[in-house]
Amino acid sequence: MFAKDALSYSAIPLPDRQDLTDDQMRAAAQAFYDKMRMRHSVRDYSDRPVPRAVIENCLRTAGSAPSGANHQPWHFAAIAEPAMKARIRAEAEEEERRFYAGGAGDEWIKALEPIGTTADKPHLTIAPWLIVVFAQRWGEFDDGTRFKNYYVPESVNIATGFLLAALHHAGLATLTHTPNPMKFLAPALGRPASEKPTMIIAVGHPSADATVPQVAKIKKPLNEISSFFE
Repeated sequence: MFAKDALSYSAIPLPDRQDLTDDQMRAAAQAFYDKMRMRHSVRDYSDRPVPRAVIENCLRTAGSAPSGANHQPWHFAAIAEPAMKARIRAEAEEEERRFYAGGAGDEWIKALEPIGTTADKPHLTIAPWLIVVFAQRWGEFDDGTRFKNYYVPESVNIATGFLLAALHHAGLATLTHTPNPMKFLAPALGRPASEKPTMIIAVGHPSADATVPQVAKIKKPLNEISSFFE
């Protein structure tokens, strides 16, 4: 993406400028909130296929996120192959069994009780797509020499948020899973040593009998999550 001899600054006029009235801004902000508050972490999926084109456009949205020095230190591996999904599920459930058998500690297990999670992860094979998010710890110039990436966790987290919002906007349900350790993911998916998997996102349509924990609908009010200084 980068060449050592092409790193100079060059400015262009702001493209895609928005010029909304205050009323239009309020309406747009309300509409987006109304849409996003309908997003749920779903664990029960149907096997209804999702077109690849939908996933591609959602990934384009993720790729438009801001990043440190515009290095875009992320990669998204979208998996529909049953054998790979089965392997991911097997590895995840093995780790989860250790987690619930005492690896997590009593306090963490107690905190998860209202969520109703267990070591079983059928969504990892039933959902039509899994998207593995990779963080790129360093990049390479076109001549193969390394360059440092900056604010990698922050940049990847922002891009992942963009991705989750885009998938929800497209009418899809999602569930995030942290791959720990799952060291097989990078080589199995052809990713270089510079990249580390940070998240697995199950993507698809909820099953007809899908449920969510009641506690998941309890969100902190605005005055607890924000402060204003005017």
